[in-house]
Amino acid sequence: MKNLFLLIFVFVTSITYSQDSQINENTEPEKRDITQNELSIGALNLVAFGALDITYERIIDQNSSWAIEGFIKALDRDNEDIGDAFYKDFSLTGKYKYFFGDNYARGFYVHGFGMLSSGEYESDYYLNEPGMGGYYEYENYTDFALGFGVGGKFVSSGGFFLDLSAGIGRNLLSENSPTIVGQFNVNLGFRF
Repeated sequence: MKNLFLLIFVFVTSITYSQDSQINENTEPEKRDITQNELSIGALNLVAFGALDITYERIIDQNSSWAIEGFIKALDRDNEDIGDAFYKDFSLTGKYKYFFGDNYARGFYVHGFGMLSSGEYESDYYLNEPGMGGYYEYENYTDFALGFGVGGKFVSSGGFFLDLSAGIGRNLLSENSPTIVGQFNVNLGFRF
């Protein structure tokens, strides 16, 4: 986990350094109060579900951006009641966001996403004996989902932001995976 965080930090630092070094000395750099990179963490997933959910977003222009989101489930499903909230143990999601309004990549938006996920999903329910109950059998899966969603991004003048979004998609490849995937994100981050 520490190596993943270190790798992301080095990657983001190198991007910002290379952008600064490409400014031509003969021209005056544009003065602006906005930037194009964002890094955020899924606060709701971390606190409520014990899942690490990190997002890097790159602003393309005033009305659009792309993002990549990594999700890793940290809780032990067998020992946590809340573990059924996510069937996925790992996912990698790519998003394209389109913002409405005159503000620079903030406010209300719609997004489309593609999600590659893997985890454990209940496949069958078996009865032991009449009146004795039964048990679920779980199978591992890997699947790809396509979906869409809506959200809102609120950015402070200092660069900190709150991104609220919800989305729904459908897994396409495996019969052992959940048919429908949902996303509800409460991300806290920084625009730099």
